[in-house]
Amino acid sequence: MKILFISDVYFPRVNGVSTSIQTFRHELRQLGHTVHLIAPEYPQKTADDTELVRIPARGVPMDPEDRFMSYRCVMEQLARLQNEHYDLIHVQTPFVAHYLGIKLAKLLNIPCIETYHTFFEEYLHHYIPLVPKQLMRQVAKRFSRHQGNSLHGMVVPSRPMLQVLKDYGITTPTEVIPTGIEPASFVPGNRASFREKYDIAQDRQVLLFVGRVAFEKNIGFLLGAVSEVRKTLPNILFVIAGEGPALKSLELDVRQMGLIDNVKFIGYLDRNTELNSCYRAADIFIFASRTETQGLVLLEAMAQGTAVVSTAELGTLDVLREGAGVWIAQETLQDFSDKIIKMLADSKTREALGRSGKEYAHDWSATRQAERMLTFYKTICKTSA
Repeated sequence: MKILFISDVYFPRVNGVSTSIQTFRHELRQLGHTVHLIAPEYPQKTADDTELVRIPARGVPMDPEDRFMSYRCVMEQLARLQNEHYDLIHVQTPFVAHYLGIKLAKLLNIPCIETYHTFFEEYLHHYIPLVPKQLMRQVAKRFSRHQGNSLHGMVVPSRPMLQVLKDYGITTPTEVIPTGIEPASFVPGNRASFREKYDIAQDRQVLLFVGRVAFEKNIGFLLGAVSEVRKTLPNILFVIAGEGPALKSLELDVRQMGLIDNVKFIGYLDRNTELNSCYRAADIFIFASRTETQGLVLLEAMAQGTAVVSTAELGTLDVLREGAGVWIAQETLQDFSDKIIKMLADSKTREALGRSGKEYAHDWSATRQAERMLTFYKTICKTSA
């Protein structure tokens, strides 16, 4: 097949959507298919492959990491896109990319599907705080329903997210297909060298969060849990790997909570050189996001044999299995911090949990998910003919 991906975000912008696009592109191409990608230009220079087209883009108000692609610049390439003879368009984000996908699908006479990566009902109010939260939720629901029902098909990463979309009134054919784990995620990282590079004592107990440093990730709750853990383990260190719009606010929280000696912000890490070692350098990966449609970082941590303490909400409820690499905690400071303390105190249990998590992560093969995606593509093409 020949597929056109369109997305409002891609590397060097680091997030789960970029990772998902990269993973599916790689696996689909390995299976012998052609996958072109239209994505925004960023101020940073990138070394792109020949099947990736960068589109001029401008900044997004209140979210400087993201970009608005030029709709006009894409439409100026219509003749070239017509000559590619694509079988299907796969949109990855609901902004300019969505409307481009719908328009191009009509002009090229091919179906358009979209992956629902982001739970906007619990997302938008963080970025438009002056509008009441309940009103933003209603706007997000109507927005998602309207967009979803304009497509030939939708992909969601988890069953709970599928139920949310059904409750919105989306009737478009939908398939649950999570992003899989690449074999590279299982290559053992170097715990000792990572700790040395970031000036972390080899015997210090370390908690880790990896991901976009954004309000919807509930990192403030994790800081509260760390504050509780510190009462028992004064030398505990919480490493936050990532960047995002909540960074300055969280840095202020750390100072106000007196956690300067217990929290280290280390920014984005290169997936190909440092991320595995970062996961492996931690004693426990901690996570409490309420808005994940999947929670890929949980599986990446497990792939490195790192035990996890996490809440299970929405997409993570579909990913996590108690005892399979994780202790599932309630979103209360007492329960969450108690589980961290107990796990840190029992190295044998922690190591056994890490081994079970690594075995569990192997079930989430990227190749298998790409094969399922191809089956869905073919079904949509057949029913849309």
